[in-house]
Amino acid sequence: MDGEDSNSLELIWGIGPIGKLIGRSYQQTYHMVRSGKLPAVKRVGERYVASRAKLIAFFTEDAA
Repeated sequence: MDGEDSNSLELIWGIGPIGKLIGRSYQQTYHMVRSGKLPAVKRVGERYVASRAKLIAFFTEDAA
């Protein structure tokens, strides 16, 4: 049961890793985050973080 919960909360920290997941460069991803085009990404202190599941859902729902 705990394994299921941890998988659903898999977090991706940093613009680079987030960009890699969505197939964009660091610069493209940073611009998307700063311009509000990636609402699934949140700023925590000086870092950015996103749930892998929420990012995937954002793009799959948008494409539907």
